[in-house]
Amino acid sequence: MTVDMRSFLQQIKKTNDIFTVKKRVSTKYEIAAVTEKLDGSKAALFENVKGSKFKLISNLVGSRDRFAQAIGSKKSDINQKIVRSISSAKKPKISATAKFFENSSKDISILPIVTHFQNESGPFITSSILYTGNQEKKSQNSSFHRLMPIGKNQFSIRMVEGRDLHRTFMFAKSHGEDLPIAITVGVHPAISIACAFQAKWGKNELEIANSLLNNKLTLTKCPSTGFLVPSTAEIVMEGKILRNKTHKEWMVEMLRTYDMPRPAPVIQIEKLYFRNNPIYHDILSGYTEARLLMGMPIEAKLNGIMKKKFPQTKQVILTSGGANWLHAVVQISKTRSTNVKKIINETFASHRSLKMVTVVDDDIDPTDAVAVEFAMATRFQADKDLVIIKNVRGSSLDPSSDQKKLWTTKMGIDATIPASKRLDGFKLGKIPKSKTNLKDYLKK
Repeated sequence: MTVDMRSFLQQIKKTNDIFTVKKRVSTKYEIAAVTEKLDGSKAALFENVKGSKFKLISNLVGSRDRFAQAIGSKKSDINQKIVRSISSAKKPKISATAKFFENSSKDISILPIVTHFQNESGPFITSSILYTGNQEKKSQNSSFHRLMPIGKNQFSIRMVEGRDLHRTFMFAKSHGEDLPIAITVGVHPAISIACAFQAKWGKNELEIANSLLNNKLTLTKCPSTGFLVPSTAEIVMEGKILRNKTHKEWMVEMLRTYDMPRPAPVIQIEKLYFRNNPIYHDILSGYTEARLLMGMPIEAKLNGIMKKKFPQTKQVILTSGGANWLHAVVQISKTRSTNVKKIINETFASHRSLKMVTVVDDDIDPTDAVAVEFAMATRFQADKDLVIIKNVRGSSLDPSSDQKKLWTTKMGIDATIPASKRLDGFKLGKIPKSKTNLKDYLKK
């Protein structure tokens, strides 16, 4: 199994899953436009980026097939592999050497940072993973955060209030201190997947990454901060989040809608390291790669929780129409004793950002939007099967919610066959299978 991004690129190259762009391209909108055209299909490798010596890869895990490849599983086993890796997480090995020490700089402007959408506050690094120490648990935390460059050695950083990095930043700030951090750009996608997972407070996400990589991950200590980062990273930065400086920023988020402008803390970069012939990783926000990276670890988490609490659960899917974040479909093997409303409430409790949960029977494919809508049309009665939960915490990504309090109204739909109804009335008609060849029917 591959353990660095370069080896993974070679792996998917063998399956003709890379679209190589040799033409000189601009970081302002052009790379984003090409990536959009390839959404859901091949990865895009840009070999000649205007104003930069770095190559650039986008849409790296922009399909469920490549997502499965990244963690060494079948497409149908993604959730199981992630759940197993969380439960069997082990500490990675430590290496004193790393190839990212091959080059160094203090100037972040050498990076090919992409401007993706009109009317954003600037270009953004969208694949950046931040590493810092959890002061309370004496552990290390790893998480995704967007970064907007401010000059040659500063970034603004978006942190969601209450999440791990924000908690550690507020702890440092309350003690009158800046927060030391390390940053990586360009890691094996299994590492990205693990760091996108919202692990328990104090849990080291790199241990999950190690498990996804069959315990082959190695880490190297950063010289200034002492934080451990993947030895095979393309780009590594060290610095600190300043306790008393902010900069206004906004960008297009996961839902492909504009985030509201807000003051964001500022990072001071002290050192930048990178490999020879470096490859920069860009993620196009709101498109398949971003949604899979953010949504699939949560989907796996939901599957683990729901199957444990409700054994009749067959599958939980975060839907594409809900941006792999806001809407879930739960497939169950229903019995007369099944309390569907309990299943709905537990699903909401397990992923706070959810806005709608639909429960379907095991004859309905939860990945098929038409099949789910059919179940709603034929098995759901709003006066009996609808759950409304008012004034609860939702997602900051949802522009329809109360953006100050983040309150929303959630809806659960029981689209399963009512126990009081005649079962035969809901069975789908089937035509006996036969080896039917239409060409035979064109013959005289």
